[in-house]
Amino acid sequence: MLKPQVVSEIKKRWYVVRAISGKENKVKEYLEMEVSRLKMDDFFGQILIPTEKVFQIRNGKKISKEKAYLPGYVLVEVALVGEVPHVIKGIPNVIGFLGAEKGGDPLPMRQSEVNRILGKVDELSESEEEMKIPFVVGESVKVIDGPFNNFNGTIDEINEDKKKLKVMVKIFGRKNLVELSYMQVEKES
Repeated sequence: MLKPQVVSEIKKRWYVVRAISGKENKVKEYLEMEVSRLKMDDFFGQILIPTEKVFQIRNGKKISKEKAYLPGYVLVEVALVGEVPHVIKGIPNVIGFLGAEKGGDPLPMRQSEVNRILGKVDELSESEEEMKIPFVVGESVKVIDGPFNNFNGTIDEINEDKKKLKVMVKIFGRKNLVELSYMQVEKES
């Protein structure tokens, strides 16, 4: 059992823990349970899985789901003293720490990397509606929603701010420019 130290003495750094891809949430949950069970809260700060919101259309409905943007990695703010590294390595689905050499000592992340990733995490949670522009002018798309459902067309113009496209659709043999949202079209495969 570790003797409790004066909290100010404990210097926490950020480390990258490698986990089996897809099991990041399990690793985080299990680690949080172990930390409180072993009363090691003083040695641990945040445990993060950097995620981003991804939008998909299923059956004509826009759904968002969280996806790890660094699959297989869990970021842990921790003081690696005493038994702490063994506790982390003992968690199911943990492969080990990211270090300079295989089997070597865990390497703490540079503060600039931490800030970039934390900034990215904040930015990703804030920019829920932020989507990468999935389309390019001149690309062929199929309308999957609205009055022009099942029509094909070509992207004429993209308005990023409003997330709208102007699509040239052939209706009854004549070309018409139709304004549609990103969610109303999909790329032709």
